[in-house]
Amino acid sequence: MQLYNTLSAEERKELIAKAGKDRLTISFYQYARIEDPGKFRDELFLQWDSMEVLGRIYVAHEGINAQLSLPAENFQRFKDHLDSISFLKDVRLNIAIEQDNFSFLKLKVKVRKKIVADGLNDSTFDVTNKGVHLDAIRFNEIIEDPNTVLVDMRNHYESEIGHFKNAVTPDVDTFRDSLPIIEEDLKEHKEDKNLVMYCTGGIRCEKASAYYKHKGFKNVYQLEGGIINYFRQVDEQGLENKFIGKNFVFDERRSERISDDIIAQCHQCGKPCDTHVNCANDGCHLLFIQCEECAAEMDACCSDRCKEIIALPLEEQRRLRKGKNQSNKIFKKGRSEALLYKK
Repeated sequence: MQLYNTLSAEERKELIAKAGKDRLTISFYQYARIEDPGKFRDELFLQWDSMEVLGRIYVAHEGINAQLSLPAENFQRFKDHLDSISFLKDVRLNIAIEQDNFSFLKLKVKVRKKIVADGLNDSTFDVTNKGVHLDAIRFNEIIEDPNTVLVDMRNHYESEIGHFKNAVTPDVDTFRDSLPIIEEDLKEHKEDKNLVMYCTGGIRCEKASAYYKHKGFKNVYQLEGGIINYFRQVDEQGLENKFIGKNFVFDERRSERISDDIIAQCHQCGKPCDTHVNCANDGCHLLFIQCEECAAEMDACCSDRCKEIIALPLEEQRRLRKGKNQSNKIFKKGRSEALLYKK
């Protein structure tokens, strides 16, 4: 019985290309009590692997957080399976604005302590006492109210390439970092201001809104379904789009364009640019913004040192990175000292 991915990303990419099927990129989450996350994880893998689902799915006692792709022809079968699970029946599915058949190349279903790393002790407050959910129409209205503080609950590298007009964009590396900073910055306005939050698909705001209500904020709101659902409503209903730039996404696409505005700059030359790439040196893999000209000049690397390394024989490259864990540096997302232009 196969319960884990056995193909490499390159092998999977080749199979997707040969299949020639249009795929849908989808995300969803649900907070719910899962008694045995391990067993639930295995059941999901078996069902979804048979449907050619690929993606990154986290399962915990508190629920599920899923980002995935699947052949469009299997969508109804997938939806029927979700509906057969009591707490996932009619769950909101955020379908990507821009589709890419190669958005995910492996199926990874992992059991985690939490479906989002928030650093909170959930037993100290009522996680179900959430903020008011806003659709795109109401959201557009309330963020124009002078008594509203609009807060981006995402990380700095996400808001750097796109955010809502007049939003507070905390300069943080992680979601857990943003929670105490926002509370401190807005502590004088717990009763007299509307605290309106948004994130990519809504999951971070679900927990954050309950946390801030627990901390004494009286008027707490969140954008229903996040930026992805907002733009779909704007597009379908002909509403004014108040988001500028790109929406960062956590798959091979890295972003979806929401407006034509380019609000970021190349981290190497300072030219207007909002294209995130990973350094071509596998021993670095730093995520940063790079324009086409710098990509050509730097061989898609973040620094001269990395450019030198990728020119070495592969065996020598492997030797240099052996035993080194670069994950913390990768997720500094453009804060590297090697980059001249950064937020």
